[in-house]
Amino acid sequence: MDLIITNTAIITGDGTTLHPTGQIGIANGQIAAISVGQEQLSMPGIPMLDAGGATSFPGVINGHAHGCIHGPAMPSGSKPLLPSDVSYFRNRHLLGGTTTLLNVCGLSLPHEVDGGRQASHPLRIFVTTAHTAHSVSAALDLDGSGLGQRHLTATVEEAIESGAVALGEGGGGQTLGGGAQDYRFLPQAILKTTDILIEARDARRLKELLLGRTLKDPTFPLDTQFIALCDELGRLRRSTAETVAKTIAGSVMKPVRNALLGLAELAEASARTGLTAILHNAVPSAEHILGLARAMPSARLIAAHCNHPSFTPEEAVVTARLLRDAGVLIDVSTLDCISTHWRNTAENLDALISEGLVDTLSTDFAGGHWDGILEAVHRMIVSGQLSAPKAVALATGNVASVFGAFHNAGRLEVGKRADITIADSLNVSRVRHVIIGGRPVVQDGVIISTAQHNDPVHRKPELPV
Repeated sequence: MDLIITNTAIITGDGTTLHPTGQIGIANGQIAAISVGQEQLSMPGIPMLDAGGATSFPGVINGHAHGCIHGPAMPSGSKPLLPSDVSYFRNRHLLGGTTTLLNVCGLSLPHEVDGGRQASHPLRIFVTTAHTAHSVSAALDLDGSGLGQRHLTATVEEAIESGAVALGEGGGGQTLGGGAQDYRFLPQAILKTTDILIEARDARRLKELLLGRTLKDPTFPLDTQFIALCDELGRLRRSTAETVAKTIAGSVMKPVRNALLGLAELAEASARTGLTAILHNAVPSAEHILGLARAMPSARLIAAHCNHPSFTPEEAVVTARLLRDAGVLIDVSTLDCISTHWRNTAENLDALISEGLVDTLSTDFAGGHWDGILEAVHRMIVSGQLSAPKAVALATGNVASVFGAFHNAGRLEVGKRADITIADSLNVSRVRHVIIGGRPVVQDGVIISTAQHNDPVHRKPELPV
C-alpha cells in the first residue's frame, strides 16, 4: 500500500452507509482496502494519515459548474475568463472538497481545459459539448465574442471524440433570459442606451414586468407598472421607458428562440450518442424539456438547477415531479442561496429536498458567487432534511451514476479511484484533506500539489462496458 488513512469515520457514497470508525488503504491510485471498527490495516513502513476523527467520504463530483477552463465562457460563447479568475475558481472548488468537476459552458473544446498553458491543477476537470446549430446561433445572438472558427464549425461528435463527456448546457442564464441576463447583459445593454446603471435585482424586475416570467414578446403601449419602475430607477420619461423596453426585448428574446431549439438538438444528440444532456431548467424552458422527455424517451436528460429562482417553491416541486415522471433526472444547484444570498434564497432547494425529488447537487455559477456544495450538504444534515449518507450521495455516488466518465469515482469501495475528501465530522463543509488519485493534494486546508491528474482530458475517457 501507498497510504493508510486512520482514525476516520467513513461515508461510502452509496446513500446509506456510514461507519463510525475505520481505516482506508490506498495503492496505485485506488482504494485497496477498507476496515471498520477495531480491524487494523497498519503495516510497517506505510505512510499513515491520521484523520483525527474527521469523516472520509468520496471526493465531491460537481456535475454543473462554469468558469474553470480557458475556452469560451458560458452558453453565450463569451470571451474566456482571465487566467487568474480560472485559477481562483478552481482553488475554491478544490478547497471545498471537489475532486472532479464538469465544466458545462458547452461551446469550448476539450483541449481548452488548460488552453496550452504549462500550469496545471490537481482538480480533475472535464467538459461538455453543445456544438449544435441553434445553440451556436443563440450564443451569437447575444455575444459569441469568445468563439473562433473551430468552435463555430465543431460538431457534437467531434467534441465527444476529442474528450467531451456529456452534452450541454443547453440554454443558460444568458441565452434563456435567466440570471446572467439580470446581473450582466441587461445592465450592460441598459447602460449603453440610457447611461443609467441598474442592479441585478432591478434588471430582473424590469424583465419580468415587460416579458412575463415565461418570456413573451412585449406589447405596446407599455404597462404602467413598467413605466413607473423605469421612472423609479432612473427618473426616466415615458419615451426613455420605451427605449428601455426595446433594449430588454432585444437582449433577451432573440437568443431565447434559438436556445429553445437548441434544447431539442441536444436531446436528439443524447438519444443518438447515449450521453447525458444537461438542459437549463427554468420557467421559460420547463415545458419544452418536459415535451422533449416525453417525445424522446431514449434521451438521457438532466434538468439543471430545478431550484431556479424563476419558480415559486410550489412550481419547483410540481415541475420536478412531472419531469421525474417523464424520466428526467433532477439536479439542484447551490447558486448563492446557502450563505451568500446575493440574489437567491434556499426556499426552492428546501422544498425539493423535503419532497425527495433531488437526484444530484451541483454549484452552477451565480456570477462567480456560488456557495460550496458541502455547505449545502452540511445544511441538509444539521436541519434534519437528510441523513449524512443521503446528503453526501447527492454530490458523489449519485453523480457518478449519471455520467459514464465518472463511473470509477463517487464511492469509497475497493477498486474505485482513491478520490477522497476528509472533513470535520460536525461540519462537513470544513475540509481538512483532499486526496485525488491516491495522492494528497490538500493537507490541513492548504493546497500542496499543483500536479495535474493522470486522466488527459483531450483523450476520450474509458466508459463502462
